[in-house]
Amino acid sequence: MQHKRIAPDVRLGLNVKIADFVNLYGCEIGDNTKIGPFVEIQKNSRIGRNCKIQSHTFVCEGVTIEDNVMVAHGVTFTNDKYPRATTPEGELQTEEDWSVEPTLVKRGASIGSGSTILSSITIGEEAIVGAGSVVTRDVPAKTIVAGNPARVLREIPDVHRRGAEDAEKAQVSLSAERAERGSPASPNCSSERNRMDPK
Repeated sequence: MQHKRIAPDVRLGLNVKIADFVNLYGCEIGDNTKIGPFVEIQKNSRIGRNCKIQSHTFVCEGVTIEDNVMVAHGVTFTNDKYPRATTPEGELQTEEDWSVEPTLVKRGASIGSGSTILSSITIGEEAIVGAGSVVTRDVPAKTIVAGNPARVLREIPDVHRRGAEDAEKAQVSLSAERAERGSPASPNCSSERNRMDPK
């Protein structure tokens, strides 16, 4: 039984992992990316390298997802702010009757489960979109947004800078504690006080 529908025009990178019950056509998927079950990725969409696209997500035409992006379960992208089924004459619309409005998700961003991403927006590098959000405008890089409509909650601190600051604070605190106890600065000191002090 055929459980995957992958059109011949899909371009797959190396080591791409695709679950069953997907529908992929006219799209590009980069190296090492994982596509979960019940995902549809339409034509003229691009998924970068090392991405995770989780189950029940819909990536429509015109969406570009850069490298290292996490798209959680049930995320929906859109590409038309004013969709209509028919023309003013009452005929069903065709591709000639509307224009795709592109969306860009930049490197390292994460989108939480159940979010809806409206068209013509950019989600910045390493930004996080909270679960269930409706994103209606650009998301700045390294921020956390959530809600309907999604609003900035806070910035994401630089992990390396935060780590260095925490280490420096810990060292200052340790030095102050040793000074209060009258201990030598070296942590390898084997004085009687250090051996007996339960601290």
